[in-house]
Amino acid sequence: MGSLLAASGSAGDFPLLNALIFVPAVGALIVALLPRSRPDLARPLGTLFAAIGGALALALAWQFEAADAGFQFVSQQSWIPALGISWQVGVDGISLWLVVLTSVVVPIVLAGVDPHHDPKPYTAWMLLLQAGSVGAFVALDLFVFFVMFEVVLVPMYLLIAGWGYEGRRYAATKFFIYTMAGSALLLVAIVATAVLGSPDSGITFDLQTLAEGQLLGENTARLCFVAFAIAFLVKVPVVPLHTWLPDAHTEAPTAGSVVLAAVLLKLGTYGLLRFGLYLFPEASDWAAPVLVTVGVVGVIWGAITAAMQRDLKRLVAYSSVAHMGFIVLGIFAFTAQAVGGGVIQMVNHGISTGALFLLVGMLYERRHTRQIDELAGIQSAAPVYAGVFTLIMLSSVGVPGLNGFVGEFLILIGSFETRRWWTVIAASGVILAALYLLWAYQRVFHGPPAAADRQTADLRRGELLTLAPFVIAAVALGVYPKPLLDAVEPAADKLLEHFEEHSGFEVPEPGDPVVVDHGDSGGEHDEDGH
Repeated sequence: MGSLLAASGSAGDFPLLNALIFVPAVGALIVALLPRSRPDLARPLGTLFAAIGGALALALAWQFEAADAGFQFVSQQSWIPALGISWQVGVDGISLWLVVLTSVVVPIVLAGVDPHHDPKPYTAWMLLLQAGSVGAFVALDLFVFFVMFEVVLVPMYLLIAGWGYEGRRYAATKFFIYTMAGSALLLVAIVATAVLGSPDSGITFDLQTLAEGQLLGENTARLCFVAFAIAFLVKVPVVPLHTWLPDAHTEAPTAGSVVLAAVLLKLGTYGLLRFGLYLFPEASDWAAPVLVTVGVVGVIWGAITAAMQRDLKRLVAYSSVAHMGFIVLGIFAFTAQAVGGGVIQMVNHGISTGALFLLVGMLYERRHTRQIDELAGIQSAAPVYAGVFTLIMLSSVGVPGLNGFVGEFLILIGSFETRRWWTVIAASGVILAALYLLWAYQRVFHGPPAAADRQTADLRRGELLTLAPFVIAAVALGVYPKPLLDAVEPAADKLLEHFEEHSGFEVPEPGDPVVVDHGDSGGEHDEDGH
């Protein structure tokens, strides 16, 4: 086994990224081994391990050098030398805040959401979900990434099937089939990329070696990219690969819905950035018109479909389809503002939509229904709950001063440079988001309350503590997004430099003349056609 390299490759430093993966994984094992006579220890112990991971993630963010565009805190150890597979992890500005988001959200929902039964397996699966998600975000070896990408599938499936609502088994099975089909394509593409794209010195699954080498032929690279893209688009998900998501969200337990929205969906958009643009720049440019089209279709389709929902949780689920479509548009606009905005929107979507699912779950605990036409006048009985819901709803809409505005604004101004008409259409999604969320809020919180609505309890102290981090983040990142921007911008710029070098696409600089949309990989032209 090779020697361990940590903290930007310097030996002897604490392997922080390894700890972020293995602390919750070890916690899951310890919780699973607790005696059956002490199920009461499961959640407190699991929350402790998850919180340690959260504290390590905050330490990671504190020590991260924002001006350094490369991978930091790198750890590498030989794993299967005969196949060129190594345990290699690292973090840059694109993955940093996704790691922090994952490591902070899981302990919050573990502590704040009651599973109602079987706390021991529930807690163990949640911890394994945390470990696998962090592992996927920091993996710099294709095989390690695939392992982590698959690790998260099993606990999510079991959480939906074991702790979900009435249609949980159907939703869990649908989730499993869709994501496994995508994973099968991903595995084939990873093996093909490693075998055909490795240098003469031998096969390797090292992400940076394969990306810098660019040894795949054009047609081979395009085929591999298509397989990668389909796997990630299922996870995003985009229309028409989205149908598993509303069912999974609706039937999942509250904590499962929060983690699914905040973390698991980001594996798709993160994968498109890390393994799409980086590994296959020319193929990304070639496929971009199709990908921005499905992204924009998702924005409009998700918003219209959300407006038609009668179930409040299902409405929030369809809103995720719309928000994730914005991120896909930003990624394949190929400008620094749009790509950076896409990364920031991944984080902000996790905060806003995760909090919305928490709030919907708290309402269901009180009223035992999520049907919008069975709820009215909740504001008069639970004013604090209504106030928190209003703030989080507005952050999801993208109101200036709250977190949701920052990412959407950067995506729109950046995408307008290269995808003008797609951006114009997508901008209408902002209006539609305000329509369906405000309309739902009006029906649920205003009007004369029925007898059951008048008895709705307001937020309790523990629930306020659970929601507080989401509220603080929504306001703080809306007013002062600089910490996110400072970390994301150098990494996004470096990725686009690599993309430009190997694709032939001319990435516009801020202030350049606006360019028209193009439908091929032959570069950009200005408005006069030159």
